[in-house]
Amino acid sequence: MISHLDLVEEARAILPEGVFQYVATGAGVEETLTAAAPAWQQYYLRPRLPRDVTAVDTSTTLLGTKVSGPVHVAPTGFQRIVHPDGETATAKAANETGSLLVLSSRSTSSLEEVSAVAGPWWLQAYVLRDRDLTAEIVRRAAAAGAQAVVLTVHTPHVARKARSYEFDTSVGSPIIPELATRDDLGVWQAPDVTLEDIQWLAGLSGGVPVVVKGILRGDDARACIDAGAQAVWVSNHGGRQLDGAIPSAIALSEVVEAIDEEVYVDGGIRTGRDVVRALALGARAAFVGRPVVWALAVGGADGVRDLLNGFREDVEETMALTGCTSIDEIGPDLVTRS
Repeated sequence: MISHLDLVEEARAILPEGVFQYVATGAGVEETLTAAAPAWQQYYLRPRLPRDVTAVDTSTTLLGTKVSGPVHVAPTGFQRIVHPDGETATAKAANETGSLLVLSSRSTSSLEEVSAVAGPWWLQAYVLRDRDLTAEIVRRAAAAGAQAVVLTVHTPHVARKARSYEFDTSVGSPIIPELATRDDLGVWQAPDVTLEDIQWLAGLSGGVPVVVKGILRGDDARACIDAGAQAVWVSNHGGRQLDGAIPSAIALSEVVEAIDEEVYVDGGIRTGRDVVRALALGARAAFVGRPVVWALAVGGADGVRDLLNGFREDVEETMALTGCTSIDEIGPDLVTRS
């Protein structure tokens, strides 16, 4: 598996500087961005040995859907600014590797383009100021085959970023035509999202499950589940929103302890060891964002496929070396915090 730092440098050599900085930047002075990956390294693995690990099975399920492993594709927008095939290439690679794709509502590929090549996929949704437009996006995605709606709650406003960047926002085809034909405040995130919007979105989608992304506290996780969410996702938006926010690796345990439903996590996941740490802390799955974008820039669909396969192989090796033959055997006794 190529190292994350090497992948970043390869992408930087290819991409225009403004595009590279857009993907790479965090908010504020990048406290949260900088802390994300090292936070996982605070957890040391405690292998159970000796064990027969002749056969190791990485497969698992997410909301009942069987997938090949615990590593999946987080939503990242504007993918055609890094590669002409954009989200369709990412969807194809996820399908080929048995991974789940979460499609950003800021996608530069249409629902039809993505659904034609995707395996299981979910829609990441913002509640927009124009709620009728939000309803249209969710209904169309459900009709196109989205198996869940991921409500993102940590972006009531777009935070100021640490680095200057520029790119062409007109590239590609948005997930619905209305996003290309409008340039007004209605297409941006609403600042008045509440727990009531969980049931609203579930109603729009015809009962498709709602996952709430952006949770960093146990009490918020419990409130979301009580309001109708079927899972929660620990995330600080890749360090792109509230700078100084707690790293996902540190927030995860409290969220897991607060609920019985599935918990997912992203933020600073760079190796299979990080994934096993996340599962040991109680996550059902780990999602990767920037690494997928860098791999897409470097190699298109082949690059993303190689990245996802590399993660799965790294997870398999780590499981074997810690004495686990299945995902269900990864438990809290496998890690200790430094």
